[in-house]
Amino acid sequence: MIMEFNSTDEKIITATFGILQNEGVVKATTKRIAAEAGVNEVTIFRKFQNKNNLIEVTKEYYVKLFLEKLERIFDYNEDDTIEEYLHNNFMGLLDLSDEDFSIIKVAIEEVRNIPEKKILMSRITTKVIDKLEEFFIFQIDKEVIREVDSRVLAGMCFSITFQSIILWKIYNKEPSVETTYYAKNFLDILYNGIKL
Repeated sequence: MIMEFNSTDEKIITATFGILQNEGVVKATTKRIAAEAGVNEVTIFRKFQNKNNLIEVTKEYYVKLFLEKLERIFDYNEDDTIEEYLHNNFMGLLDLSDEDFSIIKVAIEEVRNIPEKKILMSRITTKVIDKLEEFFIFQIDKEVIREVDSRVLAGMCFSITFQSIILWKIYNKEPSVETTYYAKNFLDILYNGIKL
């Protein structure tokens, strides 16, 4: 659903997202959203018809912004080494704002509350894995790395980088080592393997 937003719409969407990220869908009543946005509840119904539409528009708005950031983080230059590229991905994810990670929180809550509806997490995951796979295919074609299943390699890197950072940022599970040390060792193991 593509919509043009004016300043009132943006206030409503911002208020909705604030409530979603802090308290979840149940607490996001139209009355509460209207109060947070400083608008009349009728304005919400006139613009968005109902709470469910408003929540979907809000999720779409914020996920689109987040996916654009992920696109930039996982883009690559043809001259990037694998170590540089993966290190830059890792650090780029670490530099995301708390609001960015709130989008992931909302996506996780969506999965938890409606297990069959994994739309947001699926879009985020697919975006990252597709970009990683594109980079690895390019590296295979350049004969920098041996021919491996690029999708499996992309999934593995996604799991380690993205999942680690989600644990740290969303669940406040700081690693027992400095993040640059963690990233350096992850890249060493990935690049050099575990065999003697």
